[in-house]
Amino acid sequence: MNKTNERFDVVIVGAGAAGIGCAVVLKYLGIENFVILERHQVGASFKRWAEEMRFITPSFPSHGFGLLDLNAVVLNTSPALSFRKEHLSGKEYALYLETVAEHFQLPIKTETNVKTIAALPQGKGFVLETSKGELRSRSASASLRSQFVIWAAGEFQYPNLNPFPGAEFCIHNSQIRSWKELKGKEFVVVGGYESGVDAASNLAALGKKVKLIDRQSSWLNLDSDPSVSLSPYSLKRLEIAYSMGRVELIGEQHIEAIKAVKKGYVVESEYEQWFSSTPPILCTGFNSSLKQIAPLFDWTNGYAALTQEDESTLTPGLFVVGPSVRHGDIIFCFIYKFRQRFAVVGNAIAQRLGIDPSPLEAYRREGLFLDDLSCCNNDCVC
Repeated sequence: MNKTNERFDVVIVGAGAAGIGCAVVLKYLGIENFVILERHQVGASFKRWAEEMRFITPSFPSHGFGLLDLNAVVLNTSPALSFRKEHLSGKEYALYLETVAEHFQLPIKTETNVKTIAALPQGKGFVLETSKGELRSRSASASLRSQFVIWAAGEFQYPNLNPFPGAEFCIHNSQIRSWKELKGKEFVVVGGYESGVDAASNLAALGKKVKLIDRQSSWLNLDSDPSVSLSPYSLKRLEIAYSMGRVELIGEQHIEAIKAVKKGYVVESEYEQWFSSTPPILCTGFNSSLKQIAPLFDWTNGYAALTQEDESTLTPGLFVVGPSVRHGDIIFCFIYKFRQRFAVVGNAIAQRLGIDPSPLEAYRREGLFLDDLSCCNNDCVC
């Protein structure tokens, strides 16, 4: 087994939207001694989306008027302009990320697993143990040293598969490559937020009947923050499916268990139960990839505690970008939200490396340098 050793100023873990976008920020700053470690390929999580899944945030090429495409992660780019579509598929968005990576000649090591991250004493950086190919294979390994680590591993690869007893009888929505592959005429979908509505809408479009069960009633939530309420795109799709009589909405039901019975499954809440002849569909969300390195963070109410620069409060030099970033009630789970923090992280690293951060003013002019969280609110008067 071969082992190599390399040293970097910055290591980025993950080559998805957050990792690619943050890497370009480092390029803008003139930082060259960095690497992106990706255990699969660029945009791998997007490539694994179901064939019918689409972005709920619309893309639109308006950066010429000072408004960057909502799904762009780099200045002067637009997925909408590239594909002439508002709502891109996962494969299309992965191609956008690959194109950005190629254009900026980003240093990416694909098929590279990060096995461990160890913080050196007195803030002297990190040691990352990696391997090529399958995590358990005896392939070439490497021990990397880096002054800073940016965790951008995302969440899609870590589905919440065990929300209640009997979940093993279900299919998580992230495991479905195409809704056309599911056999049967009637389905039960557990979870009524974005992925649940997407599942119900796609099944309804195929002529299936769906019971959509949610512990609240997400379709009735009028909050203006799409991080906690359904997007207009999803609501419209659900409205169409419901008007056709193909979706039954069952709210305020907390599922406690699923049991296998003769010819199907029983989905149980505290006082009610529903029969399904097909495996129920789990739309119960995802776990944060930060759980893979949980000891390197303080945790508050299930969320990693971060400084105002999105740095671990426990481990100096470890930064987080992507959907796991959260500050109090402010949730950065959409691309158009978390991309505003790339420059914040880049600025912090530049200053500690003694590098001029002024190139990031271009990000500030485009509204992509959100370092004042007091301006964030979701009040909408009409």
